[in-house]
Order: sequence, then C-alpha cells, then structure tokens
Amino acid sequence: MDSDIQLANAKVIYSVAPAAGHNQESHPESNLRVPAIVDTLEKLELTPKHRRSEIIELKHFNPASVEDISSVHERAYVLGLEKAMDKASEQGILFIEGSGPTYATASTFRDSLLAAGAGLAVVDAVVAASKKSPEPPSGFALIRPPGHHAVPTGPMGFCVFGNIAVAARYAQRVHGLNRVFIIDFDVHHGNGTHDAFYEDPDIYFLSTHQEGSYPGTGKIHEVGSGQGEGTSLNLPLPGGSGDVAMRTVFDEVIVPSAQRFKPDIILVSAGYDGHVLDHLASLQLTTGTYYMLSAGIKQLAKELCGGRCVFFLEGGYNLKSLSYSVADTFRALLGDPSRASEFDNPAFLYEEPSNRIKQAIQKLKAIHSL
Repeated sequence: MDSDIQLANAKVIYSVAPAAGHNQESHPESNLRVPAIVDTLEKLELTPKHRRSEIIELKHFNPASVEDISSVHERAYVLGLEKAMDKASEQGILFIEGSGPTYATASTFRDSLLAAGAGLAVVDAVVAASKKSPEPPSGFALIRPPGHHAVPTGPMGFCVFGNIAVAARYAQRVHGLNRVFIIDFDVHHGNGTHDAFYEDPDIYFLSTHQEGSYPGTGKIHEVGSGQGEGTSLNLPLPGGSGDVAMRTVFDEVIVPSAQRFKPDIILVSAGYDGHVLDHLASLQLTTGTYYMLSAGIKQLAKELCGGRCVFFLEGGYNLKSLSYSVADTFRALLGDPSRASEFDNPAFLYEEPSNRIKQAIQKLKAIHSL
C-alpha cells in the first residue's frame, strides 16, 4: 500500500521525542513528561496497536538541520550551543540562560535537534496526506524540550529551539505553504514565536496566556509592527479564567481571526499548563477545555486549509493532567467522544472572573476590529 495513501486514511499522525538525557533533578520540565503521555495513550488505547490504521506513529525521522534551526535562530547561538556540549559533559549540567531556569546536559543539542525534526516530520506527513485526501489526519509532535519561549538569539524559559517557529518557516520554504496561522494556548506567552514573526505579514501569531505570568510579555496592544502590523494577537486573561472564558475566546477571537487571515496551514503550541491541576500558573482550564479547543481547531483547519493542522507539545507539568489532556486532544482529533468527565473534578473549580474576562475580550476585539 502506498505510504501516502496510508497516511491519508489515518486520523492522527504523531511523533515522539522524549529527550531522555535532557533532565535536571526536580525541575518541572523533566524527562518524565513525554513517557507519561505515551504510557497514558497506551493505557487508554489511543495508539496504533489499538486503533490500527487510524493512528500512525512516525518512527523514523531525521533531526532538524542547523540550517532549519537557523531559519529562526542566529547561527552563532546554534553553533555556540553545540560547542557548549563538551563543557556540559564535563560538568553534567549547565545553565544556559544567564540567571534563568533553562538548563543543558551533554545531550541537549542533539535532543533539541531531534525534537524540532520530529515536528518537521509530522508537518511532512500531514502535508503529504493532504494531497491525497480532503480530510487528512491531524498531527501531534510529542516533543521536548519545548520551544515557544526560545528567542532568535538564545534559549529562554525551559526552551532551547523554537520548534513551532522552525516548522512555520519550513512549511513556507519546503511546502510552499506561505500563510501560517499559529495558535498558542499555553498558559505562558509564547514570546519567542512572537518575536520571530512580529514583523511578518505571512505568519499570524495568536496567543492566549495568563496575565502577569512568566515572562511578562504579550500585552494586549502588541499587534505586530511594520509589514506585520495586525498579524500578532495577544490576549492576556485574568487568573481564574477557565472553560467558559476559553469557549468564548475560541468563538469570538480565534475563529474570526483565522477566517480573516485565510491560512494555508494551522500550527498549535499546545501547552497544558493552564489546567486547574497545574501549579505553575492559576488558570482553571479542564481536560474538557482542551478537548473543545482541539476539536474546534481541527474543524477550523478543515474549513480553511484543507485540514492541515499540527500540534506541538509545549508546557504542562502535572504529569497526570498533562497526560489525560493530551489523550483527550487525541480523542478530539480522532472524532471520538471526550472522556474528560472521568478525570475532571468540578469540586476544584471556582467562579471565573467573568467581568474582567469580558472586558479583556471586548478590548481585544476593538483593537483587532473583530
């Protein structure tokens, strides 16, 4: 059977790059994160073994090249990190972000190239499938280290290379998919992606994040500059925002922004640290919220860009809520019903600050003429 046809008949294509060697004792961004997701997918029977042709795991993919990474990051940073690996093997661990929380071990350079490459492989597979089928599978790169904080000049906020930014440039360069729409629903602002494309009219960056959370960027009035004015959208949400807020944001902000932009592909920075059980911030999204977002984004891609849509793992540090939320994302992409109610406990939730949420959304819609 032609492998492209096989791809075209699947519903989900994913790759796994767990970066086992990139780890620091008791750091939240640990090497337990991806294996926890993979174990949960297996336990909940959301793997090729259980779903046969509906789910495909890409096993053999190449690391991204230095050229791929240099489409976003300064070459001096990329080559400097490679050189630093010798020092990392002598010392065991290096802090590579000045005073910041980002670390490197002897395998970080290799692991980071592999994470980015795993994302590019999924983009390739989804694009190939979209040539054979009007309803191609959605993609998910289950990768780390994450990427959305890494700025063009260096690492930041647990992130080494901007996986999604590298994939956006790759989609343009290799596949001629010129208009790329990026949705970042991680609880933190994707400042690295934001900076990479702030002046670019062909890449639309939309981020929802908790107001006042790390790294403090992504203010509502930042809309892009020069040629890129109007193609950056930042929506800081007050702490305590939850499922109701995100449903409103999806319908009133994400959908009309994407419709107006008319993308060729949608890429998603899927961070699961906005979950009520994740202690790195204080939004109260639920597993069900992530199902709703994922199902909605899949539908949006179907309507706007031939179904081309790829998710990239970003944050999410409570291993249980992370794993179950990724599993429910898989269910949404498969067209299966959500099983979030088996995991979510409404007793953890409190009333959302609905007036402040409404004000933020109204202000944003005025700024962006939505």
